[in-house]
Amino acid sequence: MVRSLSQWTKTLSFPNRHSKECNVNVHPIQAPPTPARNKTNNSSPSSSPPNSPSNVPITEISQIIYPDPDSEKVIMGSLVFCIHHKEGCKWSDELRKLKAHLNTCKFDTLPCPNQCNAQIPRVMMSDHLAFTCTLRRAVCEFCNVEFSGQGLEEHQGFCNQEPIYCESKCGTRVLRGRMSIHRSKDCLKRMKRCQHCQREFSADTLSLHSSTCSRTPVSCPQRCEASPLPRGELDAHLRDECKALSVPCTFKDAGCRFKGPRNMLETHLEANTAAHLSLMVQLSTKQNQQIASLKNAVAKLSTNYTGTLLWKISDWSTKMNEAKNKEGLELVSPPFYSSQYGYKLQASVFLNGNGPGEGTHLSVYIKVLPGEYDALLKWPFSHSVTFTLFEQCPIGSGAQGGIAESFVPDPSWQNFQRPSAEPDSLGFGFPRFISHELLSRRPFVREDTVFLRIKADPSKVVAV
Repeated sequence: MVRSLSQWTKTLSFPNRHSKECNVNVHPIQAPPTPARNKTNNSSPSSSPPNSPSNVPITEISQIIYPDPDSEKVIMGSLVFCIHHKEGCKWSDELRKLKAHLNTCKFDTLPCPNQCNAQIPRVMMSDHLAFTCTLRRAVCEFCNVEFSGQGLEEHQGFCNQEPIYCESKCGTRVLRGRMSIHRSKDCLKRMKRCQHCQREFSADTLSLHSSTCSRTPVSCPQRCEASPLPRGELDAHLRDECKALSVPCTFKDAGCRFKGPRNMLETHLEANTAAHLSLMVQLSTKQNQQIASLKNAVAKLSTNYTGTLLWKISDWSTKMNEAKNKEGLELVSPPFYSSQYGYKLQASVFLNGNGPGEGTHLSVYIKVLPGEYDALLKWPFSHSVTFTLFEQCPIGSGAQGGIAESFVPDPSWQNFQRPSAEPDSLGFGFPRFISHELLSRRPFVREDTVFLRIKADPSKVVAV
């Protein structure tokens, strides 16, 4: 690009420099002062001469800038930067060389040769012509059709020959023009309906579903005449219907060892009724023995081995009315032991009294039962026994009270000798332990419940 003198002197930039010859300022350009006219000139002093600077041709402007040859030499020899130094050009030299430099400066702008009206720096011209010029001619890399630059930009993103990834994210690259066909026929993520249960699955999971689908027809493993069957009904078929399946006798738990096809089971049951009945009797006997053994084990686990039993008698009013209406009604406590391997004891009460206390008092007794360790114990039984009936005080009231009676067995008493298989039915105790009148007057009964403690003490300490 060839620039006129007025164009490339408008944006000159000089480095700081002092010259002895002259000090020239070329920016902005001003005309020299107009020489004075004598009175013989008929024109006014303010009128412009014919050859004023405003009318000087552009070819003669150097005569205004350089009024003499020395000034021209000094100015043209001044050190300047390229007018594009802000864009990155590092060139600097004498002013006279600037014009030649601009003809090759890579940052200088040129009009686009395609006449797209863009001014492009020389260094970016190749990229502009190849990629951004709206009037360039370019060929689509996919369909090989030629377009203008703007047309190619509009064509991009719509070319049917461009390979793109499947919109269903199956990972396959397909030509844009074939995408609809791919999604309907080939895509692994397309939805397909199971032909058996009519539920929809993606194509890549349908085969896995088919292996577990409850409606998929399968053959009976026994190859019976009912095949094929839906997979979800196979278990019920084998359990209840399959005639070819080998099944055990319904009395197998009783000991019958028959096992054969289901269609033979009914014949077997009819032919072996007596044998099955005998097996069931044996099984019932065995189960009764097991039940008794379990009861004994539970009883051992719940047995008291501390020598002290706190007996809670509930439903007091009901039991008292029953005792008054039924003569000799006795309530017995759970058995307990005097120690881990000690004497086995049991208490009993007559709510309406017994013997001298019948009808007026509560009677209490204790008896010795046959125990597991009687052969190792010292006889007769000689522990002191204390009966205590507790008062039930309301919450927040004073100390708990009660009534207690105790005794130390006499070695000559038959009740406390080593018991036989049939121990004494009554035992030993107090027929007049507490009167009915005292029971009702003091708070021994609360919430229809009383608490009676029976304590066997080897130290022979008795309540006073």
